[in-house]
Amino acid sequence: MSERELRVLSPTAILGYGFPEESFRRGIAKKPHLVAADAGSTDPGPYYLGSGKSFTDRAFVKRDLAFMLREGLAIGAVVVVGSAGGSGAAPHLAWCRAIVEEIAREERLSFRFGVISTDVPKERVKAALRAGRIQPLAFVPALTEEAIDASTHLVAQAGNEPIQRALDAGCNVVLAGRCYDPACFAALPVHRGFDEGLALHMGKILECGAIAATPGSGADCAFATLYEDRFVLEALNPARKFTRESAAAHTLYEKSDPYRLPGPGGVIDLTACSFTEIGDGRVAVRGSRHERTVPYYVKLEGARRTGFRSISIAGTRDPIMIKGIDAILAAVSKQVESMSGGKTRGRVHFHVYGRDGVMGPTEPVKEIRSHELGIVIESVAPTQEEADTLTSVTRSTLLHYGYPGRISTAGNLAFPFSPSDIRAGEVYEFSVYHLMELDDPADFPLEVVDIKGGAR
Repeated sequence: MSERELRVLSPTAILGYGFPEESFRRGIAKKPHLVAADAGSTDPGPYYLGSGKSFTDRAFVKRDLAFMLREGLAIGAVVVVGSAGGSGAAPHLAWCRAIVEEIAREERLSFRFGVISTDVPKERVKAALRAGRIQPLAFVPALTEEAIDASTHLVAQAGNEPIQRALDAGCNVVLAGRCYDPACFAALPVHRGFDEGLALHMGKILECGAIAATPGSGADCAFATLYEDRFVLEALNPARKFTRESAAAHTLYEKSDPYRLPGPGGVIDLTACSFTEIGDGRVAVRGSRHERTVPYYVKLEGARRTGFRSISIAGTRDPIMIKGIDAILAAVSKQVESMSGGKTRGRVHFHVYGRDGVMGPTEPVKEIRSHELGIVIESVAPTQEEADTLTSVTRSTLLHYGYPGRISTAGNLAFPFSPSDIRAGEVYEFSVYHLMELDDPADFPLEVVDIKGGAR
C-alpha cells in the first residue's frame, strides 16, 4: 500500500515578488494538490495597513496570480492566497479580488471562489477590551479605546479554520484577508487529516518561497511533499537546493525563540525536530508538533495616521564636517527651532548613513570610518505643508551652516536630485498590535461565488 502524501507548490515569498516561469512549471509538473502564496506582511511597516494600499505592484501580482490560477486549476489543484493585498484589510482584499476576477474573465476560468474577510469591527474589539479578553504583545502598551477609534483599519491574523470552512463549502480558490503566514499552506493538509504540527511547520517554511534553500531567494519557487510522519522540501531551480543547514537556519528567521513559534490558537514546538538530507537537494523534516492553547488567541493589527512626512537626501565628503557631524546637526536643529520662535509643529530626524543610519543609537561602532556620509533629513508634522516647510528650512540651514574649521563657503551638501525635497505623504504608526480571544476560530465572514467561464 502506497504511503499517503500531499504535495504543495509555493511559487514566491510574497505574491507579486515574481518567480522564474521555468521553476513554476517544474512544480506544476509534479502535480501539486495545493498551490498557495502568502501575499502579505507587516515588515514594510504600518503605512500600507493604515492607508489601505498594497506594497506590491499590481502588474506583478496579476502576473503571479495568473500562473497560479490558470495552471493550478488545470491540474485540479486548490489555490489559496492569504493576507490579500499585503495587509489583508477590506481595501486590500477588494483590490486582490478584482485582480482574480479580471484573470478569470480573461482566461475564461471556472471555479468556486471563497473570499474571507478578516476585518474586525471596532465595537467588537472595544467589547473584548472591556471584557478583559485582549492582551498586549511584548513591548506593546496596553490597548485603549482611543487607539481603536483612531485606527483606519483593524484586522485579525486568522488561522487555518476560516480557510477550512471555505474548503468545506467546496471552494477550490480561496482568497483570505489577513491570516497567519503558514495558514494558506497548512489549512488544506489539516483539513485532509494530516498532522497539524508538520503542516504548520511546512507552511512556515514554504511561505517564504525559496528563501530557506541555498542560495536563498524570495523570488523563486519551493516544493514540499507532506507525509504522515514528515515533510520533504525541494527547490525547483537547478541553481538552488535545500540543505540541512539552510532548512534548519530558517527556524531562526523572524523568531524570538527558534523552538516555540506562537500562532493563532497554539504553538509550533520544534524541540524534537530533525532535518535530514536525503539526496538531490532534498531535506526531510520530522518531529514538529503543534500544541493547542486555551483560550484561542488571534493577533489584532491596526494603524493610525500620525501626520505627514517630507524628506531631503544629501551627502557630504568634507572630512571636517564628518568629524564634527554630531555637533553640527545638533546646532542646526537648535537654529531651526530658534527661527520658528519655538512654535514648530513637527519634528526633524537626521538619518546619517556611514555613521549609524541603519541601527541608530544602538550602533556599537561609535567611530566614523567613512570618507563620506549620506544624510536623510526627515520631517514629520501635522500637515504636509508644515512638513515641507520644516524640511526646507532644515535643509537650507544645514547646507550653509558655518561649522568650526570650514574653509569653503559654497555649501556643505551634495544633492543627488532636483528638486531636493520630496513629499512622502501620510505617516502611520501601529496603534493595535494585541492578542484577542476568539470563541470560534472560524468566525470570519465567508462569501462563496461560483465563477463559470470567467463570469459570476
